[in-house]
Amino acid sequence: AYREVIMGAGTVFWNGPMGAFEISPFAEGTRAVAEAMAASPAATVAGGGDSGAALGDMGLADQLTWVSTGGGAALELMEGRMLPGVATLPTA
Repeated sequence: AYREVIMGAGTVFWNGPMGAFEISPFAEGTRAVAEAMAASPAATVAGGGDSGAALGDMGLADQLTWVSTGGGAALELMEGRMLPGVATLPTA
């Protein structure tokens, strides 16, 4: 079900693995989403250190449009909140 939605989307944002990806039997959900995102023609963005680590471990990080280690910050930016580092740019 996830794969079909991901493949049909124009943009996909993923924050956080689907489970304890570090433990092989529990990595399948994370792997399925990662592989679908890597195969998708959509703009694909993963946010968060754990997502980045999972993608790196699976050799898929370079197949997404962007991978950010700042998961919480990425979510705040998507919510329209001003990030302190971004707020200072106009005065720099």
